[in-house]
Amino acid sequence: MEMRLVNYFADQFNKQLGNGADIRQSPKAMAKLKKQVKRTKEILSANIAAPISVESLYNDIDFRSTITREKFEELCEDLWEQALIPIKEVLTQSGMKIDDIYAVELIGGATRVPKLQAKLQEFLGRSDLDKHLDADEAIVLGASLHAANLSDGIKLNRKLGMIDGSTYGFVFEIEGLDYVKDESIDQLLVPRMKKMPIKLFRSIIHTKDFDVSLSYDKASELPPGVSSHKFAEYSISGLTDASEKYGSRNLSAPIKANLHFSLSRSGIISLDRAEAVIEITEWVEVPKKNLTLESNATDQTSSSESGASDTATDSKENLSSGSDANSPGSPNDESTAQDTITEKVLKKRTFRVPLKVVEKTTGAGSILSKELYSDAKKRLEVLNKKDAERRKTAELKNNLESYIYSMKEKLEENTDMLTVSTEQERESFNEKLSEVQDWLYMDGEEAQANEFQERLDQLKAMGDPILFRLSELKARPAACGSARLYLTELQKIVKNWETSKPWLPKKRIDEVVSEADKLKTWLEEKEAVQKSTPVYSPPAFTSEEVYEKVLGLQDKVSSVNRIPKPKPKIEKKPPKEESADKEKTASSESASSESESTDKPSESEAPEKTNESEPESHDEL
Repeated sequence: MEMRLVNYFADQFNKQLGNGADIRQSPKAMAKLKKQVKRTKEILSANIAAPISVESLYNDIDFRSTITREKFEELCEDLWEQALIPIKEVLTQSGMKIDDIYAVELIGGATRVPKLQAKLQEFLGRSDLDKHLDADEAIVLGASLHAANLSDGIKLNRKLGMIDGSTYGFVFEIEGLDYVKDESIDQLLVPRMKKMPIKLFRSIIHTKDFDVSLSYDKASELPPGVSSHKFAEYSISGLTDASEKYGSRNLSAPIKANLHFSLSRSGIISLDRAEAVIEITEWVEVPKKNLTLESNATDQTSSSESGASDTATDSKENLSSGSDANSPGSPNDESTAQDTITEKVLKKRTFRVPLKVVEKTTGAGSILSKELYSDAKKRLEVLNKKDAERRKTAELKNNLESYIYSMKEKLEENTDMLTVSTEQERESFNEKLSEVQDWLYMDGEEAQANEFQERLDQLKAMGDPILFRLSELKARPAACGSARLYLTELQKIVKNWETSKPWLPKKRIDEVVSEADKLKTWLEEKEAVQKSTPVYSPPAFTSEEVYEKVLGLQDKVSSVNRIPKPKPKIEKKPPKEESADKEKTASSESASSESESTDKPSESEAPEKTNESEPESHDEL
């Protein structure tokens, strides 16, 4: 609707220009016009008529016009019927009637247009429409909540019950050597508005390699500009080799190929994998039953009958033969072994062979060749350079414009500027500001970034010295005051050192006091010179110099303050005194042990304890 108004007003302005000029050839003029048309359309939503006014629209020519709501509705006559298409499609797909609809909520900024609301009311047979939500914010909020619901990095207090469906329907087609299309296989893979995400598969009967293509169900539903409804192709290989490998065996069913598809949450469908399924029926030998021979019983009865008439020598032989029978290699052990009997059974086996899937994207998303890719890359690099240059130009232009306005405001309103500058400086600087301002709005519209930077440097060369003197007018006295305050505190610190830290070297303390005297003398000299220097002249010293000297003095004070307290010295005794002390301690220990032995006779009676006490007295002796 906005573009209808833009074209309408563009034609009016072209008539105003004459000479066959077309404002549409000027992107800057069209941007100005579109911006004002948007406001005009919003006014028309609440008023019968609305004006439009754009200053210096093209070649310094102003444009003014008016439009009525009736004329606007006439320009958009064919759009009102198109607005009813979504409702008609929803009714068709859901199988509902207009009487079954409980509410119709208006979403989107365009729903504020009175004519559009009237069309909806006429179609739905309602006197009022539902307007409980903000038409603009509802879409943004819903999209944000849906994105947060899908995201793994954002945690919501509770999951939103939201079901999304596929915007388009998808079909697949099979192409291959000797492939016969099976009418029983549904070519429609995903119907429109199918719930997402979902996984699905299709099975086809074929024995050779083939290709799979994916395309949209109805080309008429696609947006304008889509060249082909087919968007993906896959080459499936490995089925021929699998058929040759298992084809000679007893197949119980034809060889099949299973295709596994997936539809993502974003509505993107793809072929994930493919596999060949071969079912074979074969005779396989399996154990039937385990049977035990009964020859052991007959052998035992015969041996018992002959044993009664045997002599003693025969019995010895029987014993020896019995011992041989118990040996591992005896023939009786073989007779007692179990014999296994097998039988052939018809068994069904299924083999799944993975097939190789190679994607071949077609249509608008097809892979570019090396030449096209390099050309596209170069175009992108050129566009990136242009964008960077445009951003830099816009930034420098804004900096120049803001500097001009801020300096003019200070020259007019700040009284301190009169103090730190002369009349001649202010006049020349003001003239330069006006000159650059005129250039900015005349010839500077199409200027490059270096031109803006050059003029900004020229203005700063004249204005920065004045601004520096203006800032030092208050900063310098503040710096001097803080320096004097620190010198007063330093005197207290030095006195505190004499009582709390007497170990500090006097030489280091004298150095600190000397540096403080130097700073105080320097400060007094510079202040005296500054008093005789005019305020509009370069200052004799700056606040930065004061802070640097104070920081240097603070570093020296902290280095002295960090000197640790020395450890106390321990006096060592002479060697003679140490030996005498050792003899005294040894004699005292022996005397105490003797007294303990006399006081406790019961302990000496115990043999174990006397043994323990003897070596101790030995050592003391």
